[in-house]
Amino acid sequence: MSFHACVWLDQRHAKIFRIGAMTADMQSVSDDRPEHHVHRKANHIGEGTLEMDHELMREIAENLGSAEAILIMGPGKAKTTFKGYLDEHFPELAHRVWDVRASDHPTDAQIVAEARSWFRAQDRMH
Repeated sequence: MSFHACVWLDQRHAKIFRIGAMTADMQSVSDDRPEHHVHRKANHIGEGTLEMDHELMREIAENLGSAEAILIMGPGKAKTTFKGYLDEHFPELAHRVWDVRASDHPTDAQIVAEARSWFRAQDRMH
């Protein structure tokens, strides 16, 4: 069964929404590594952030399964890091990503509403 999917993610958590015309189901996955606080130091090259866990990204990708269209949303670099991971490790899934969009920390209902509205507009174009 095909469906549209929206992934909202940050560096440690992801919410995967399977979105239909009238329904939406959500699954949540999290990075199980212990949380470390990374501090920047003067004259230190780098951003001072943890890299996304490849196991978390693999789990997200596997949960997208047969999605025919995928929208990736989230704050910071996590969304583009995940898209790059898909390009490299799941190219067949990467081809189904229709867009990568910046998003703060909306509620689940706001994510579904925005994704549903966005997919409706895009479906008219395809």
